[in-house]
Amino acid sequence: MTDQMDLGPGMGMEGTLLQLMGIVVSEASPEKVVATMPVNGNTQPYGLLHGGASCVLAESLGSIGSALHAASYDKVAVGVDINATHHRAVREGNVTGVATPIYLGRTTTSYEVVVTDDRGKRVCTARITCQLIQAPPGS
Repeated sequence: MTDQMDLGPGMGMEGTLLQLMGIVVSEASPEKVVATMPVNGNTQPYGLLHGGASCVLAESLGSIGSALHAASYDKVAVGVDINATHHRAVREGNVTGVATPIYLGRTTTSYEVVVTDDRGKRVCTARITCQLIQAPPGS
């Protein structure tokens, strides 16, 4: 994935679930994270985008934003809650996720992630909450 954005130290995508699912981050800051993901290869047996794939995209974007925010406190972010509502089916093309903060605190963050299809139609709305903790030794 040569188009992948450099997210800084400790935030490599090589060998991660994001890479396996074809997720490409194009913008990343604590205030907004944007990425695309192909539908092809991320479907359930009926040929529709898998709801779990939408959740992986949402959790990834919320976690990236949270990690970038946590760095200002010399902390790391770990996911503690995610929920998602699936609004419509997608069979082809790409989906785009946009994560924006609901709350950016010193111990927790929450993001809303809106996933849309190539026509700009909302596919999924998710919310992820992360806890900000001291980095484990060696991380």
